[in-house]
Amino acid sequence: MIGSNSNRIHAPRQKSVKQASWSSLLYRGGDVLFATCIGLICAVPPCYMQTNFQLPAEAAELKLAQAVVPLAPRAINPLTLDLTDDLLDSDRNNLLQAIDNSIQYIRTPSAAKRYPVAGISQDLMERSLVRFRRLVQVSRTAKDLQQAVNREFDLYQSVGRDGNGAVQFTGYYEAVYKASRTKTKEFQYPLYRLPPDFDRWQAPHPTRAMLEGSKRMAGLEVAWLRDRFQAFLVHVQGSARFELPDGNLLTVGYAGKTDQPYRSVGAELVRDGKMRLEDVTLQTLLEYFQKNPQDLVMYLNRNPSFVFFRETNGKPATGSLSQPVIAERSIATDKKIFPSGGIALISTEVPFENPTTGKLELRQVQRFVLDQDTGGAIRGAGRVDIFMGTGDRAKQRAGLIKGDGALYYLVLKK
Repeated sequence: MIGSNSNRIHAPRQKSVKQASWSSLLYRGGDVLFATCIGLICAVPPCYMQTNFQLPAEAAELKLAQAVVPLAPRAINPLTLDLTDDLLDSDRNNLLQAIDNSIQYIRTPSAAKRYPVAGISQDLMERSLVRFRRLVQVSRTAKDLQQAVNREFDLYQSVGRDGNGAVQFTGYYEAVYKASRTKTKEFQYPLYRLPPDFDRWQAPHPTRAMLEGSKRMAGLEVAWLRDRFQAFLVHVQGSARFELPDGNLLTVGYAGKTDQPYRSVGAELVRDGKMRLEDVTLQTLLEYFQKNPQDLVMYLNRNPSFVFFRETNGKPATGSLSQPVIAERSIATDKKIFPSGGIALISTEVPFENPTTGKLELRQVQRFVLDQDTGGAIRGAGRVDIFMGTGDRAKQRAGLIKGDGALYYLVLKK
């Protein structure tokens, strides 16, 4: 939905998933880093926001982290490359909407608490957003926009996880499932509202195993799903859309979570020798639990964290800035170290449908995005999660994003 830290000056060489050192990622970073390596199961965007690690950090701490630094004079400037924003011709309005969402956020007291970041002030970021919006409006082509941005903006680069700017990308999405407002023979697995006395719960909070199906949660059910693993996935994603038996639509979003840590189901299966790390995807996890239903509850309960939901009345998926996230234009990063609402430039591989075969194939892209979300597993300078939209196709595309790339931020020249 959200790593480790490092420092790179030159643009990193793009690596495929097969080329990456998966075993080193697993054991170097533990559960949290592994959770970010297997896509939507463990890249945890909206549902793990607002935990302690995301509280506003002091400016000295942000400077010490050195997560984002001005592009070095000898570094390759991605704005001078032939690769330009691949989506501008088809979704300029979506990009403008994403910018508007960031402008609305940057003018709030919440934004004031998170700035400055890496020497970037709230005022400078606001002026950067406003000017960038104008350039998006008036630029005829993606090349024109890139050249204008290169003239007027400075680039800051994420130092990445390896000291050389290598950033790992994953994708997340908003799910659509069948559900019921009441428990039936078909729908037996609930999602819960935030308990009214939650702010008075004693720490540490109860675990998932202690809460699910307990009397303490009775009467707080917001929706019932037909599959326990689907309900768990909604906990991971943080929001969902449900088709009800009467044909109506029910939407839910994140309302809060316990103080228990997040642990990845995929990591636990790998640790137990049930699956190889390089084979872990949403599909392989689904297949494993279909073949081994007796293991499902045990592995789900190894993640003690528990998420609560609220009805959102059809509201689109919303990120950690309390603004809607826009498909392929919103990213999630660690908000302790990166500029919230900031303009970013990403370079990585994203899946596209081959018009001849209908299959999804990875393609190198370079595009402008807005930093508008975060997640419990998205930590450090080496992690970015791309919001891919709503529904099954978004799910399929999100699950294929897990390669390396580069992350830059754009700041208006002073």
